[in-house]
Amino acid sequence: MTSEAYHILGEKRRSRWLVTCDHASNHVPPWVSGGDLGLPASDMARHIAWDVGAAGLAEALAERLDAPAILSKFSRLVIDPNRGEDDPTLLMKLYDGSIIPGNRHAGPQETEERLARLHRPYHEAYEALATRRDDTVVVAIHSYVSQLRGRPFRPWQVAILHSHLDSRLADPLIARLREDAELMVGDNEPYSGHLPGDSIDRHALSEGRPNVLIEVRNDLIEEEAGQIAWAERLAPALRDILRETGL
Repeated sequence: MTSEAYHILGEKRRSRWLVTCDHASNHVPPWVSGGDLGLPASDMARHIAWDVGAAGLAEALAERLDAPAILSKFSRLVIDPNRGEDDPTLLMKLYDGSIIPGNRHAGPQETEERLARLHRPYHEAYEALATRRDDTVVVAIHSYVSQLRGRPFRPWQVAILHSHLDSRLADPLIARLREDAELMVGDNEPYSGHLPGDSIDRHALSEGRPNVLIEVRNDLIEEEAGQIAWAERLAPALRDILRETGL
């Protein structure tokens, strides 16, 4: 199933898992600034516009978990689906050193159109998938850049983000991944795992659904081979932890 706002893979898969990818695309719809936010292609290809490699990893992981997946079809720079409607970073005008010309003069009316046509339909579809079963488990896939401009290098290959309100899956997954001596695993690094109004807060924490947010450093999953390798690492770990915790 697909729409202007989202793409659903494996909608009829029946496992408890739901794989999500909020920042799957760097696409700018033609009705937004003529389909061009005024950034060079090099900026639209980097992490400010989307989570590089995350869509491929989400798709590969969903296949291995026999789970449906929902992927956004618009750039986070158009409007960020992983932010609440009242979040000041919902529509970014400056990100990691780049001014976003197409957002510079975007006011309430422009923001409302993007919410109505993209953000809200994405979350409506997300919630419909989450409610298809009473025991849904949400796995959110993101990626992060190895180094922001003017900031230190980020050494973790993978980071597990979680809220203090629910670490039932996150804590054992961190422990499992740290069994591999070659991995540096971040625990709520390089970001905090709790952001009121974000996708996990809205669709998992508020409903008591088990959840975990997995961030993989994007230089490791830029290519399909890396996406498959990480999916094959994560899928058995997630299945084992769900079984062992009895959630």
